Amino acid sequence: MTTLEYRNKENVEIDSSLHNVKRSARAFRSKKEEKRYWILLITLIVLGVLSSYGLLVYNNPVPIDSPSFIPVVRRRVDALVAMIIAAICQSLSTVAFQSITNNRIITPSLLGFESLYSTIQTSTIFFFGAGAFINFTGIGSFAFQVIVMVLMSLILYGWLLSGKYGNLQLMLLVGIIIGAGLRSVSTFMRRLLAPSEFDILQARLFGSVNNANSEYYPVAIPIVIIAGFLLIAFAKKLNVLSLGKDVSTTFGVKHQASIIYTLILVAVLMSISTAMVGPLTFYGFLIATLSYQAAPTYDHRYIFPMALAIGFLIITSAYFLMYHIFNAQGVVSVIIELFGGIIFLIVILRKRAL
Repeated sequence: MTTLEYRNKENVEIDSSLHNVKRSARAFRSKKEEKRYWILLITLIVLGVLSSYGLLVYNNPVPIDSPSFIPVVRRRVDALVAMIIAAICQSLSTVAFQSITNNRIITPSLLGFESLYSTIQTSTIFFFGAGAFINFTGIGSFAFQVIVMVLMSLILYGWLLSGKYGNLQLMLLVGIIIGAGLRSVSTFMRRLLAPSEFDILQARLFGSVNNANSEYYPVAIPIVIIAGFLLIAFAKKLNVLSLGKDVSTTFGVKHQASIIYTLILVAVLMSISTAMVGPLTFYGFLIATLSYQAAPTYDHRYIFPMALAIGFLIITSAYFLMYHIFNAQGVVSVIIELFGGIIFLIVILRKRAL
């Protein structure tokens, strides 16, 4: 066999071996990573369930055999439902928002939801007095705040993302400017309030599950379930959108329409969370950052469950520790925001860029 014949035979064998190789794009780089993911996810879910169980029954002043035990637990269940809703809204919306913007530092709070919430609450007590502010509760006020936030978002998207010159970065910049303007207006009005009115207002401006009302649940729960399901079902397209406009367009994804669709779902979830429990600026960022570390994959079908488990564990364990261990009920959201802000600064310093 000549040298040329030998090389031709070798090339044929290589080509045939390449045809026999099974190519696949897996969510994890190895079976070991996938196994570690499922072990960690199950562990986080179990810890979250234990924390929620502790919130329901630990340190209950009523004995288990007492007829009053169940009513006390039911009141705690209302708070637990608010935690679940906040965890779902913040985790799904933040991960999806960071994916479509291709930036793991910014959060949906940049669109001005929390500033608008603060302005609505401050305007109520400023123009109508403390009595009207205290009565500004129930399903009517909740629906009003959610509708106003979603409408503001739709106007922002329709104005800055439609047409020939639609630009996501411009939308974010305008959202930051609007948020800063609303914060300035609400700060000005708060300075003119009487000290007693300011104290009443300040209690509601802190994010807390105590702000939630069980009357909200018949409206909030179905909307959260539908929006969350639609966002999770959109996970495969989010995988492509996170690669950027050029790549997603190449793969046949309608980039602009998909961005607007995702932002509408994000706006709905964030509006419900903010209107129900109040501002939680760094809570979503904390969830998303830990989720990326715990789930080393690009696939949102795995990132979303991890984010939900981490978000639920963070909020339930924080409330359990502060309520039953340290007896500091009023600082739970402050602690969550503090840790979220510290992690935000660490990420900024490590990346040295936005």
